[in-house]
Amino acid sequence: MKRGIILFFSFLFSCLLNAQLSIQQDTIRYVMANLNLREAPNTTSAIITQIPKGTQVTIDEDCECKWIPVNYNGYIGYVSTKYLSKEKIECTTTYNNSTSIKYYTNSKGERVQSPTYYNSAPPGATTLCRDGTYSFSKSRRGTCSHHGGVAKWLK
Repeated sequence: MKRGIILFFSFLFSCLLNAQLSIQQDTIRYVMANLNLREAPNTTSAIITQIPKGTQVTIDEDCECKWIPVNYNGYIGYVSTKYLSKEKIECTTTYNNSTSIKYYTNSKGERVQSPTYYNSAPPGATTLCRDGTYSFSKSRRGTCSHHGGVAKWLK
């Protein structure tokens, strides 16, 4: 009798664990481009922060909607679903023999793209550095400090 009860609860626990893992997998998405996290589900609402390309975000549920609430770095806001993918994407760009895009965590704990070479200002760039890279810095202090300083502020 005890063995039957133990087997039943073991089976039940296994089913619940598999269901939880399935739910967790369904709620993870990857950002396919530098993406604005907005206060409301439209392009005219205020931007809370920008989510870098390739970043993993959490959604409450999968839907066929145009906008969806996401949780990113403690911020909750809306993003367009056309920029989300179930598959993890590689974050590379081609400029002078395929340079990988790198990221750093700023003083506010946000993941920010490191200064990168582009032919023209990419979405989300805030500054053109003197060495020709575009910075995505969220504050002015220290921007382009390892890239010859600021050549031009974009925002």
